[in-house]
Parts: sequence; C-alpha cells; structure tokens
Amino acid sequence: MISQQVKIQEAVAFIRTKTEGEYPIGIVLGTGLGGLAKEIEIEFSLDYSDIPNFPVSTVETHHGKLIFGTLAGKKVVAMQGRFHFYEGYSMHQIVFPIRVMKHLGVKTLGITNACGGLNPSYRKGDIMLIDDHINLLGGNPLIGPNDPEIGSRFPDLCAPYSPRILELAEKVALDNKIKLQRGVYIALSGPCLETRAEYRMLRALGADVVGMSTVPEVIAAVHQGTEVFGMSIITDECFPDNLKAVSIEEIIEVSNHAEPKMTTIFKAVVANL
Repeated sequence: MISQQVKIQEAVAFIRTKTEGEYPIGIVLGTGLGGLAKEIEIEFSLDYSDIPNFPVSTVETHHGKLIFGTLAGKKVVAMQGRFHFYEGYSMHQIVFPIRVMKHLGVKTLGITNACGGLNPSYRKGDIMLIDDHINLLGGNPLIGPNDPEIGSRFPDLCAPYSPRILELAEKVALDNKIKLQRGVYIALSGPCLETRAEYRMLRALGADVVGMSTVPEVIAAVHQGTEVFGMSIITDECFPDNLKAVSIEEIIEVSNHAEPKMTTIFKAVVANL
C-alpha cells in the first residue's frame, strides 16, 4: 500500500514539471465562491483529474482546477473546488491538497466557504471572519500514524486562525465600509441541512455559523505550520423558530451576490501579507 507521503511526493513531482515557482499563498474556494478565481492573473491551471493521487470534485458547483498565478501582486495557488466528507472521501484525501500546497511554498492559507447563520444578529449575505471552530464532523485528518517531519503528534489549536490576519481583515473591511461579522464556525458532515432541534443545539454549543467543510483543511494546515485565514459567506438563516426550507440554488445565488464584498477584503488582505 502506497503511503500518504509517497502520494504527496508523486503529486508534487508532477506539478513541478509544470512550474518551479514558489507560491507563498494558498487559497481554497468554497461553494459559489469560484468567482474569486477571476481576479487571479492565471499563469496556468491543472485539472484535478490530471494530478497524480488528487481527489476529484463530485459537487456540481466545484470546478475541480488547481490554479497558479498572481493575486494582488502575490504568487498564489488556488483550489477552484474542494472536497467534502459527505462525498465519501477520507479525511486524508480531503486535506491532500493542503499537504501538496506546503511543498509548493505555501506559508499562508486563505480558506472560504458558504454557511448557514445561527447567530440571530447575522443575516444572509453577511461576511464572517472565522475566529474559531468546533469539529463535529466525526473525524480528524491527523488520526493514524504521525510524520514528525510534517508536524507534532499533538498540535495545539488554541488559535488556529491567525490573529494578525484577523486584525488586518477587520481594518480592510472598515476602510471599505463593509459590514463584517466575526465568530465561530461549526462543521457537520452533511449533506442534509440540519433540523430545527439541531440548530438549537449548535447555537447552544457556541457556534455562530454551520457548514460542511473547512475544519479538516484548517487542522492539517495548523499541523504543518501553515498560517490560516478563514472567511464565510452566510447564505441562509438557520433560526429554528422561523425556519424556512432553502435550496442549493438559493444558497449559490446569495453567495454569488455577496462574493464581491468578500473578494474586496480577500484581495486587500493578500496585498498586505
């Protein structure tokens, strides 16, 4: 059986036949947020299916390309489409691209997602900086043998989201007169949206928003020493006493409408890293 490290090295070796460049900033684009890729001055892109050992996106709204280029004057590598636990992938497969990114020079990871709002002061279309998270996915990408060359057996997650970048993002939002929330993201496996009782429980646990991604990538990034910055677009309001059914089409519509605000913040943050 081929080890995870060998699989990573095979993927990196293939990518290195296309570029010898270093890309200090990695980006993960979530549901409905692929438009940020239009802001990247693209050098080239690779289909996930062409990269050895790379998973392939099965979600219709995730394009499945690894994009290399420049954003706000900085070299970036961006995932246009991510992988989810509910697709049937293992935690190791979900974070595989994050491991590969480190070998491409990534030191800072910017991660985005669409999520549901639990905090009653939030409204759909709001942007939230992820200040912390709660993992209820039922798995962890660090389970199994640990490679000490990657990171510690017991990494500390007391501050998984970079305080300095959170401060920078808040200043950028203020300068651009963009309303910004800051809160806790809780991850569940999905793919179904939660029940009223579950929303009440999640809010009682201290979560401000709920989603189906992000946490595994963040854990892997922190484990390998990559700085993390996370942003969410709140696409629906998960208030149990006034809950309405929502479709994926509605979620994507809200996400697309709010994306320019997130792109403004994201680009300015990248420019100042």
